[in-house]
Amino acid sequence: MELNPILKREMKTEYDVLVVGSGPAGLFAAYELADKNLKVLVIEQGFDIDKRKDIMCGIGGAGTFSSGILNLRPDVGGNLIEITKNEDLARNLVNQVDALFLKFGAPKKFYDTKSKEVRELKTKAASLGIKFVEIPQRHIGTENSVRVIKNFIDYLKDKGIEFLLETRVEDILIENNKCIGVKLKDDDIKSNFTLLAPGRIGASWINELVKKHSMKAKFGPIDIGVRVEVPSKVMDSIVEISHDPKFHIYTKTYNDFVRTFCTNHNGFVVEEKYNGFIGVNGHTMFNKKSENTNFAFLVRIRLTEPLENTTEYGRSIAELATTIGGGKPIIQRIGDLKSGRRSRKDDIIKNPVKNTLKDVTSGDISMALPHRIVEDIIEGLDKLNELVPGIASDSTLLYAPEIKFYAMDVVVDSKMKTNIKNLFVAGDGVGLSRGIVNAAATGILAARGVLGKI
Repeated sequence: MELNPILKREMKTEYDVLVVGSGPAGLFAAYELADKNLKVLVIEQGFDIDKRKDIMCGIGGAGTFSSGILNLRPDVGGNLIEITKNEDLARNLVNQVDALFLKFGAPKKFYDTKSKEVRELKTKAASLGIKFVEIPQRHIGTENSVRVIKNFIDYLKDKGIEFLLETRVEDILIENNKCIGVKLKDDDIKSNFTLLAPGRIGASWINELVKKHSMKAKFGPIDIGVRVEVPSKVMDSIVEISHDPKFHIYTKTYNDFVRTFCTNHNGFVVEEKYNGFIGVNGHTMFNKKSENTNFAFLVRIRLTEPLENTTEYGRSIAELATTIGGGKPIIQRIGDLKSGRRSRKDDIIKNPVKNTLKDVTSGDISMALPHRIVEDIIEGLDKLNELVPGIASDSTLLYAPEIKFYAMDVVVDSKMKTNIKNLFVAGDGVGLSRGIVNAAATGILAARGVLGKI
């Protein structure tokens, strides 16, 4: 087995703990396991931080190339209070995650929620039937995220944590309902404990493990929608109050839950590549600015019998959108979407709002997304336009698909232990979180669960 040069010492065939995935959940778990006189190996299918090409995987996880916003509430991006059954513990975990990001170089600037402007925005939103979720936030930024993660990795390596990169874990090894390690393409690695933290890109893989090894799990919801791009001046007054504003809306026709997510002021829309299809996302940089602001606008979907698999449902939509877009994301003006016509290349070229993602296909989003979701998006944006005029202008750009994949919600105890002995899980890929901070916190909890067993 060829070893990645990031390894500090010769590979062992047996470890105390294997951590699968090096996103926030995996890295914070490794931090908790460091300095405990344990042999710990982190396995990552993507590249090192300096060589990453894929937005979705590699050292640092998907959040590394996002705008790097830390939402410092235990009930945003998951629900740590529900997981821990202890509000004080949940808040302490959030504080610990924030403190570690600061330790490794995150900016000290902090967006609080106690200002008069926050209260006024919340009141105005409520009067329009919109919920504004005030969140203490810290903005790292894409360039800074890379530096922070590199500092994090250097610290872990100095503490003896080993890394095996560009290596896909095929399966977990089970004997008598006990996890004894993982299976790679050409080798097995044995361990006393295994911690799975594969991130969103690993959602489908987790679903396979659930079925194959009878892991207790339930189907969770999925978020499907678009990435919205408007002139930055439309959002200036809002982002001065909240850097990444969260608005929750229930639509009129279907009473569906719609929300804003990951606002990137003066940011850029980017492509996300998955296995077999593409999606979109957004990021913000400190040293490079656009004239636009983008944010995700997502519809929450829950399924019941006979189809409960939300991951497969979302994948089918993404594959259809990829086919219609000729392997590229679809872009459309909201005015064209409302009028029932596709946007053509000339429409996008002449549009007052210039698209920051250029490698796109001008088309009709309603050919890819289900009618109900399209109606939810239009109604939701029209409602948000009452609070933020200009959001739903005809020239506003929509990119599709933006889909937040989450695995089946793996059933765990408060220490993140599964029904399989010595197997722990954490993060977005197993349905326990939906963001950087909560993913990191579940990684800490899982590592503490392992230490408790040791």
